[in-house]
Amino acid sequence: MKPLTEQALRASFDNCSKGEAKRLAVPRDLAERPWEHLDFLGWRDPGAPDRSYLVTERDGRTVGIAMRHPASQRGFLHRSMCSLCLTTHPGGGVSLMTARKAGAAGREGNSVGVYMCTDLACSLYVRGRKVPESGLRIEESLTLEQQIARMTGNLSAFVDKLYA
Repeated sequence: MKPLTEQALRASFDNCSKGEAKRLAVPRDLAERPWEHLDFLGWRDPGAPDRSYLVTERDGRTVGIAMRHPASQRGFLHRSMCSLCLTTHPGGGVSLMTARKAGAAGREGNSVGVYMCTDLACSLYVRGRKVPESGLRIEESLTLEQQIARMTGNLSAFVDKLYA
């Protein structure tokens, strides 16, 4: 992913108002992010534990998505799998992220959801740059490039539903 500025991040959000985009908490460490290892930028709002944000590319342009997820955590023995990167996590490591649809459908209250890593670090898990709390990922026969392509395809399918 190409590095983004705070201004570019705020301008990319389609499923919230311009006022909401102006007020959302943007990461302060944008310059230190491992951009070359990211397929999307995702972060949680430190002031609102039920809000997360995801920025990716769609049809050649940067698209931001405001999402919500339940604040409740599951027990440590419960395991869930992210539907984007297929990493398994114990407890609250995977959450159902819901996002308002873009445009008129979103203003009418329609939304789309996806189960994904609560910390939004899917790109780093796939590349082995971050280890899940459980300490391992499922061994796969796919190459790294194939795993990345699968993850970005899963993300694109989710994003496309926001505009359908």
